[in-house]
Amino acid sequence: MSCTRIGSQEPRITVEPPQVDTDGGDAAWLAAQCGLTLDEWQETVIRSWLGRDEYDRYTSISCGLSVPRQNGKNAILEARELYGLAVLGEKILHTAHRVDTARKSFLRLVKYFEGPGANPDLSEMVVSIRKTNGQESIALSNGGSIEFSSRVNGGARGSTYDVVVFDEAQELTDDQMEAIMSTMAAAPSGNRQLIFTGTPPSPVSPGTVFRKKRKTALSGDDKRCCWHEWSVAEVGDVSDKERWYETNPGMGIRLDEDFTESELNTLSREGFARERLGWWSDEAGGNPALSKTKWAECEANPVPEQTDGERVAYGVKFAADGQSYALSAAAKPKDGPVLVECLEVGTTSNGTTALANWIIERKNVCTICVIDGKSNTATLERKLLDGGFPRRGIKVASPAEVIAAASMTKDAVDEGALIHSGQPTLTESAVAAQKREIGSGGGWGFGDGEVPCGPIESASLALWGVKTTKRRPGRKARSL
Repeated sequence: MSCTRIGSQEPRITVEPPQVDTDGGDAAWLAAQCGLTLDEWQETVIRSWLGRDEYDRYTSISCGLSVPRQNGKNAILEARELYGLAVLGEKILHTAHRVDTARKSFLRLVKYFEGPGANPDLSEMVVSIRKTNGQESIALSNGGSIEFSSRVNGGARGSTYDVVVFDEAQELTDDQMEAIMSTMAAAPSGNRQLIFTGTPPSPVSPGTVFRKKRKTALSGDDKRCCWHEWSVAEVGDVSDKERWYETNPGMGIRLDEDFTESELNTLSREGFARERLGWWSDEAGGNPALSKTKWAECEANPVPEQTDGERVAYGVKFAADGQSYALSAAAKPKDGPVLVECLEVGTTSNGTTALANWIIERKNVCTICVIDGKSNTATLERKLLDGGFPRRGIKVASPAEVIAAASMTKDAVDEGALIHSGQPTLTESAVAAQKREIGSGGGWGFGDGEVPCGPIESASLALWGVKTTKRRPGRKARSL
C-alpha cells in the first residue's frame, strides 16, 4: 500500500505565548462532530489561538496566520468561529476585503446550523439567520452571534465584539483597522481576540497592518501575539519541489504537483515565490510610497538661493490621535524644482496656539496653509482666522486632495521636480513611508513605515498647496 506524500505540517515560523491550557482540542472535536475534520497543522494553529493563561484569558490577544492560498485556512476560521459561537457565546465580527469573500465565509458556516447537513443540536440554538447580501449574520440562544462584512463597505455594523476576524489581511489598511478597533473597547466577555489570516502582501496590496503585526510578532515586542507562517526566507529555486512541500501544508491533500507546476509556468518568479511559497517581499523593502534612490537624487547641496517671484506654502499634518503634528514648507520659484523642508515636529500637549501664532506672523509671506488630520484641524483653522490669516489662504484638505498631494509628490520625486536639503527628519519619513489606501477607488496617501510619516505628509500638503493655489501674498520672501 502506497502512502501519498503531504506538505509539512510544521510552520517555518512559530511564535506562541506560554499557555496553561487550551480549548483547541475541544474546538477540533466539535468541528469533527459537524463533519469538519482538521488537518494536523490546522489543529496546531487552533490550539494556539485558543490557548489560555492562569486567569483563563486568551494567551494571544492577536493571532496571525500566513499561509499560501488554497491550503485550508478557512477551515481553521470555521472551527474557531463555530466554537466561539456555540460553546463560548462570543460576539464575533468576520471581515474580508471583498463582499463576495465575506459571503462565501458565511455560507460555509451557516450550513452547520441549517439545511440537510446541519447539526441538530446547533440548529436548536438558532434564534435568527440573516441572509441579506452584505448583512449576513447568525444569532444563537446562548448570546453568541456573528456578523459578516466587507471592509470596503464599512466593516463593523454592530456595537461591540469579543472577536474580530480579518480575513484577506494582506488588504487590511490602517484606516480600516482604526474604524474597527473601537468596536472592541467594551467587549462583552472582556476576553478580546483579533485574528489576522492571509498571504504575503503583493506590491499592489496595502498590507500595512499585516506587515506591522508580523514584525511585532517576530521581534517579540508583542508578548500576547501568536504567529504561524509557512514560507521561504528568500525567492531561491522556485522549481524545487521540496520547497513546495515545505511551504504548503495542504500539498497532497488539497493541492497537487500538477496544479503547482501550472502556476510555476504562469506566474513570475517572484509572484510564484510570494503566492505559492509564502515569501514575504517586505524582507527586501516592502511597499514604499517613494523611491529611496529617486529621493536621494533630489537632494540639493547647497540649496539654491531665493529667486524673484518665489511663492511659499505651509503644510500641517496632525497625527491620528491629535497628540502631535508636523509642519513643513514648500517654496516654488518661477522656474525649476520646488524646495520642500520640514520645519518642525511638535506635540499638542500645550495646545495649538503657538503653532497658529507662528503661521499668522507669516501671513504676508505664505500663499496658502494646507491642513489635514482628524483632530485639531478645525481648532487650528479657527485660530488662524481669529488671528487675521486670510480665509482664502487656509485649506483643510479633503481625502481627494490628500490623494492628489501624495500622487503629486511621488511624480515630483520621480521626475526631479522636487528638491530637499537632506534633512534627516524629512528623509527618514520619506523613504520609510508606505502606501496607505484611501477609499475604494485606488487612491493612496502616505502611511507609517519604520518611522512616522507626518513630515513627508505635511511636505506633500505644502507642495500641493504651492503648486495649485492662485493666491498671492502681500509681499515676496522666502521664509521657511
